[in-house]
Amino acid sequence: MQRHDIIVIGTSMGGVEALTQLVGQLPGDLAASVLLVLHVSAQHRSYLPEILSRSGPLPAHHPRDGERLAPGRIYVAPNDRHLLVEPGHVKVVKGPKENGHRPAVDPLFRSAASSHGPRVVGVVLTGALDCGTSGLMAVKREGGVAVVQEPRDALCPDMPRSALEYVSVDHCVPLVELGPLLTRLVDTPVAPRSRKRSRQVETEVKAMTVDVSSMEDPPSPLEYAKPSYYGCPDCGGVLFELEEHGFLRFRCRTGHAYTAEALSGSQQNQLDGALWAALRALEESASLSRRLATKARQRGHDLSAQRFEERARTSEAQVELLRKAMLDASPSGEASSGPAAPPESAVPGEPEQTG
Repeated sequence: MQRHDIIVIGTSMGGVEALTQLVGQLPGDLAASVLLVLHVSAQHRSYLPEILSRSGPLPAHHPRDGERLAPGRIYVAPNDRHLLVEPGHVKVVKGPKENGHRPAVDPLFRSAASSHGPRVVGVVLTGALDCGTSGLMAVKREGGVAVVQEPRDALCPDMPRSALEYVSVDHCVPLVELGPLLTRLVDTPVAPRSRKRSRQVETEVKAMTVDVSSMEDPPSPLEYAKPSYYGCPDCGGVLFELEEHGFLRFRCRTGHAYTAEALSGSQQNQLDGALWAALRALEESASLSRRLATKARQRGHDLSAQRFEERARTSEAQVELLRKAMLDASPSGEASSGPAAPPESAVPGEPEQTG
């Protein structure tokens, strides 16, 4: 009889503390493989496996691509790589980012749901924005169990709240009850998969693999989504939109994916960058025009000097208007944006977490 022997966990802000507490509750003979994604900076090595190995009886490590799954082990997604699950083993790939993250929570959840169906337990912990919601939907669609940390118990309640809003969650518990709950679920028999795999989930997982075989027959978002009016912040391609139970998200042809909230944040970041670039260009234009006006007067070309001075005054007036508009705008923190700057680590050697 099959059991819930695949546990996938997703978290971001506040995740190190939550994971440290959780793994301390799990037994050393846990008859399940635990795979987890914590959003971390791509530029720094993650010490999360060492932290988790010290915090509980289960050994944790960054897996190699193709490594076999074994019970009683914790597989931690490495920096700048997606962690995916296939029948009996893992894939570690540098696929397209999702919600601006690599590793990302949703690809792990979808791949586990597609490959192991009802055997999967998906767990969404503390974190910003709405990462994990789409992946947890896939877990439920394929017959798995959805577990969410009680939002009031989370350091950052956004991810748990989003999952509760859009997914028919099976269990919502505080962190102190999560370890015993997972232990019980692992011992619970599971009925075999009762229907064919979701073609949509399979296609989205394939978009992340970026291997030779998938590139020979690239998955198309048109199989499950329709073109939108928006461009991909990562590559500029057309985004295809998909709405599931009111949850709106987007994916481009090359595989970059966004929820509506993450896309809005990324657009705000792009707009901010564009405004500062425009300000720089105007200031440089005004400076160069003043310089050209001075040289023209030195040569006695008064009409040219007047023309350059007028151009400089126009640019300076535009600079003043643009700078005032930018400084008067609402703080970007009021509308949560894409990947935030990683907060200072509270524990020496702790991986930097990004929203």
